[in-house]
Amino acid sequence: MCPNCRAFISITDRICPYCNTQLGPRAIDLRASQLGASLLPRANLTSVIILIINITFFLIELIVNYSVFHSSPENLQLPTLVALGAKFAPYIYRGQYWRLITAGFLHGGFIHIAMNSWALFDLVGEVEQFYGTSRLIVAYIFSTITGFWLSLMWRPGVPSLGASAACFGLIGIMLAMGVRRRTDPLALAVRSFYGRWAIYALIFSFLPGFGIDVAAHIGGLAGGFVIGLMAGLPGMPNSPREVFWKAMAGVAIVITLYAFLQNWLSFQMLMRAMGHT
Repeated sequence: MCPNCRAFISITDRICPYCNTQLGPRAIDLRASQLGASLLPRANLTSVIILIINITFFLIELIVNYSVFHSSPENLQLPTLVALGAKFAPYIYRGQYWRLITAGFLHGGFIHIAMNSWALFDLVGEVEQFYGTSRLIVAYIFSTITGFWLSLMWRPGVPSLGASAACFGLIGIMLAMGVRRRTDPLALAVRSFYGRWAIYALIFSFLPGFGIDVAAHIGGLAGGFVIGLMAGLPGMPNSPREVFWKAMAGVAIVITLYAFLQNWLSFQMLMRAMGHT
């Protein structure tokens, strides 16, 4: 049923054929997640792809940590993380700005990657349902950049890494929905749901002893929120606005690939300097 005009519609409709209101997932799906009907994260293809990318880089970390820096898998060394693209202010100030992206695909240990992967499985699927793949990609990369940029400004002396900046960015883009669509009950319910989780996650971020980069979380949340305000929900396929966001997603992917290329070239130079081939 359309939340605006209450007409009966198909579950596959993204726009109501009677009043042209943009539609999100069915309310029953949202209520199920709110009530915790499923304790397991809901993965889709995009979630799996992101997980594979993060796990691949984590395996590379373990290999480099063991073969180059001669340390065990349970003890990832800081030189390993910095060499592979973590946020490290001295290198960024020398021009390695690509670290603001590559840092978001690295993790500091098994628990770190497990927690972020669990969160991303749910968040990626939810955001893609509402916003589509193009906006998801833009929000993911942009919030990673804004997260580690704020971390660089706030805590320049502390190296950091992890996908949690992107996780908070995906929370931010969901919060923006309720701001843009103040009269939509579904959007307001989404804002309320993710608003609570944003508060809980930020409170957890300030707890001492966990080594959490609060600045990266806040920067990621702000970045995702900005994209949500600018982008809005998808409209008619192949409309100028949708073509624009597809193009922006392509730009985000190209920038990310460029960052990984620069990261690889920098790593190769470091290995040659250390006498490794």
